Amino acid sequence: METLPTVKATPAQHELTDPKVEIDTLITAPQQETEIDLEFLYTRDIEFRQETIYFVVVDRFYDGDPNNSEGPNPELYDPNAQEWGKYWGGDLQGIIDKLDYLKGMGVTAIWLTPLFEQIEDLFIESAAIHGYWTKDFKRLNPRFIGQDEDPSLNKTQETRNTTFDRLIDELHKRKMKLILDIVCNHSSPDISGVKGELYDDGVKIADFNDDKDHWYHHYGEVSNWEDEWQVQNCELSGLATFNENNNDYRNYIKLAIKQWLDRGVDALRVDTVKHMPIWFWQEFIADIQAHRPDVFVFGEWIFSHPLDDLSVEFANCSGMSMLDFGLCVAIRGALAQGAEGGFQLIQDVFDLDYRYNGATELVTFIDNHDMPRFQSLNADPEMLRVAIALIMTSRGIPCIYYGTEQYLHDDTNGGNDPYNRPMMTSWDNDTEIYRYIRLLSGLRRLNPAVSVGSHQQRYITPDVYCYVRRYGECTCFVAMTRGETVTIDTVMTDLPDGEHTCVLTRRKFTVENGEIRNLELGRRDVIVLSHIGERAKAKTLVRVQLNGVNTQLGERIVVMGDCPELGNWDIGKAYPLEYINANTWFAEIPFEESAGKLITYKYAMLREGRSPLRENIVARRWVVASEGTVKWRDLWASGRES
Repeated sequence: METLPTVKATPAQHELTDPKVEIDTLITAPQQETEIDLEFLYTRDIEFRQETIYFVVVDRFYDGDPNNSEGPNPELYDPNAQEWGKYWGGDLQGIIDKLDYLKGMGVTAIWLTPLFEQIEDLFIESAAIHGYWTKDFKRLNPRFIGQDEDPSLNKTQETRNTTFDRLIDELHKRKMKLILDIVCNHSSPDISGVKGELYDDGVKIADFNDDKDHWYHHYGEVSNWEDEWQVQNCELSGLATFNENNNDYRNYIKLAIKQWLDRGVDALRVDTVKHMPIWFWQEFIADIQAHRPDVFVFGEWIFSHPLDDLSVEFANCSGMSMLDFGLCVAIRGALAQGAEGGFQLIQDVFDLDYRYNGATELVTFIDNHDMPRFQSLNADPEMLRVAIALIMTSRGIPCIYYGTEQYLHDDTNGGNDPYNRPMMTSWDNDTEIYRYIRLLSGLRRLNPAVSVGSHQQRYITPDVYCYVRRYGECTCFVAMTRGETVTIDTVMTDLPDGEHTCVLTRRKFTVENGEIRNLELGRRDVIVLSHIGERAKAKTLVRVQLNGVNTQLGERIVVMGDCPELGNWDIGKAYPLEYINANTWFAEIPFEESAGKLITYKYAMLREGRSPLRENIVARRWVVASEGTVKWRDLWASGRES
């Protein structure tokens, strides 16, 4: 085989093969006439499916540094935390102070509302406490950092010893990740005649009211939300909307975000993605991942749904994942609002997973900063416990809104914005929800069936839901109720025969022939049974995902290639993939002999009683990393019979 410089993959911080393993991420390569950093060519985005995300509105979490609370304009700060539109003092030091509390809960990634410098004025009695009215994308909000770190006195990108940098250091010491919230669609609204003034590390570069260089669209507010052109080009609630056709704007926003990635940010959450055309996101993601291939990105397409073609196109073609609003709405309807369809509403969403190329990487949640909290819809803590168990054990990456573990909610005005953003006041690490999140976060990291496996319903009524997560020899069986005590005569669990102990309650259950008989579930009960079998281990682990192949019952997908791990083109020795849903096949392939080498490969479909169907393409080429974990993500090419 062709000899190439050695490349090591960028690993996830918690590997499925061994959560405790840490792998050197440095590249070692001999000097060439033309230097090429092979990490950028052959490493793809970091594995995020094992993470448990915790979403924090920074101003409302914890005041770790009272000296910065007044900020540049003291009139925007309310020390008594009574005026909901004003700052209440939360900051980055407060996040640092509570990292051990979060780690103890099993949180592995923290999503913070935008940290950029904001306009310092009131708009309809509200300051920019949420972080979405940015003034300068290259500076930190002075209310979140130390007084001596004032960006007006120090060039932000030249100062690398700020509270922000210390936060990243403390997170990474704990093997936790930072998700930075960004907004590329707009800057600020009209306040006292000033609108959309934008700065580049303190230097003014754009002004909506003096837009001679066309940095903004000037089409007024959206009047018809069914008009795609208006949604993408007109203003959202009077916010100055950037003109993505302006190359200077695109270069500015990409450079700004790259600088924060260079400071150690691990992932990005992107605001209001439906309000910009998909070509912009494709270019943005291509540039960002050329700069940092291991960054995970997910976007907010408000009220996306698997039956909404535009939001599905975004999820499949933009280069980033997405917040799963479809599942969120179904969970709130079934568990918080008592919808008649109950759990069937949730299963209906899972039944549409085939619409997505990456359903297992959708970010799942039950509430956020733009909707009433779950407990404002249903104050019963037992129902909240069921909802949390559901998103922690079903497909996707779970995201917990801050304070949920402390039953934090304020029901004023139905709990709508801004009352869904109360101040965090309790830090009890012994609540039932805190304990559930800790135990189930650990399960997600230890059992790959929960993080990457298929989701298969085994028993369902409006009030009872049983499902199995499966991958390879690993299985997780979950049963839950939203109603009263019930007994199920027989339910298939896919677990090996014998006694199994519930992860949450320590109750014991006997499995015979893969089934539990006379399964008794209490009022609003949850049972989680886990079995971890043999898992792939190797110098290099390649996570292969194939989309776009239409298989029938009994048909199987394999990957074959010119290396021993893939059978040396012998289809009988090709590596089998596992069915995840009607659009996704997945496998973890261990590479030893071919690690660090160039290989070629393609996929084939094995069919009972018929000849194999091979992809009708020239074989793909890939350099397998010398160690670590990487991902292949491919689309099935039209097949030809052997």
